[in-house]
Formats: sequence, structure tokens, C-alpha cells
Amino acid sequence: MTHPLMHFTRHPARWALAFSAALLMTACDQQAIGELEEGVSTEEDVRERFGQPEAVWDGPDGAQVYEYNRQPAGYQNYQITIGPDGKMAALRQVLTERNFALIQPGMPMEEVRKLLGKPMKITTYDLKKETHHDWRYRDGPNESDSKVFTVIFNPDMRVLSTLSVRDPDLDRGR
Repeated sequence: MTHPLMHFTRHPARWALAFSAALLMTACDQQAIGELEEGVSTEEDVRERFGQPEAVWDGPDGAQVYEYNRQPAGYQNYQITIGPDGKMAALRQVLTERNFALIQPGMPMEEVRKLLGKPMKITTYDLKKETHHDWRYRDGPNESDSKVFTVIFNPDMRVLSTLSVRDPDLDRGR
């Protein structure tokens, strides 16, 4: 099966369109973030600005955590916590070195997903008996700061190891 990103490498116009959409999404996200205030904005305010979440997780003390992914073209995954009072308690961009450091060997895939959001790509290596989940992120403000964080899972979908590398798309002239 061909991965959806392969279409971009074969069709530069598709990549340009996807890149433009990612830029627009980033600008829209920044505007939406600027319009929301912790402790004041409501669940309705969040949904008006960000739309339907990719997933909803149970948070601490009756809170709900909304997952908003910007993968595969973007560099962020947002989690917005709605407190039991219906107000936004937190808005975080979760693809950070600090969160990556929390990923430990033996951790189940579901915990990783709740921590980082939906990955940009999942690749299974049958001979190695491994599954790799990749997230694109930036560790600085520039396009050249793009990296890919990979979590390697065993057949039981528990973390074996992690790694972070320069985004290969930078060297492909994306």
C-alpha cells in the first residue's frame, strides 16, 4: 500500500497545495489560540475556533482533553483541556522535547497517543517485528528546524525505544 505522502513526492503541485494548506492552518491556529483564554473560554468557544476534536480523552478530576492534530503536513498537535466547569483549563502544543522525554520503554501505545496525539505516519516492519510511529515537529522557528520523532513499538505495542532525526523531507527538496 502506498503511503499518502508518496503522492506529494510524485506530484509537486500536490505538495505545494498541502504546504499552503499547512501555512493557512498554522495562521488560523494562531488566530484561534489568540482568541481563547484559559479559565474564561468555554467548550463552545473552543469548538467554534478549532472544530471537532480528533479524539476526546478523560482527564484528571472530571476534565476532558480534546486532541487537535496537525499531522502530517503540520508541526503541531494541540491538546485543549476542558474542566468540569465547561471552561478551557489549558491549551498545549504537545510535540515538544519535554513530552518526548516522557516516553519510556514498556509504555503502551495508548499512553503515547494520549501524550503526543495522532502520528503523521505509522510504518510496520514485519521482519523486525516493529511498528514505528512518526511525528513531525520543529525544535526552532525555521523550516530548517524540522525533525521527526519516532517511537518504536514491539509486537505488543509497547515502547522499545525512541529517536529524533532531521526531517528527511528537508533533504528531498520538499
